Amino acid sequence: MAVYKITSTWNGGFQGEVEIMNHTSSTWAGWTATWALPQGQTIHSLWNGTSTISGQNVTVTNAAYNGALAPEGKTTFGFVAGNTGQGGLPTVTCTGR
Repeated sequence: MAVYKITSTWNGGFQGEVEIMNHTSSTWAGWTATWALPQGQTIHSLWNGTSTISGQNVTVTNAAYNGALAPEGKTTFGFVAGNTGQGGLPTVTCTGR
């Protein structure tokens, strides 16, 4: 499960955070989160994960130090983004491996 939230805003941008949660009975060795950026949003920097962006599609995988998640464990990653469009909160999909 993943929860996306905006932690700070300013004219033309914002800071966001995604919380990754393992609600399974198995420990994850790593995780991947994906979402589509709303029109007009761009990610400028990201921490606590590794991002790949193709058009509006964002994929974030764990960093070396926060991939292992025990059952009911959680971690977060954050980012700074520009916003020149309508904005909005996307739905983030998360998978463990």
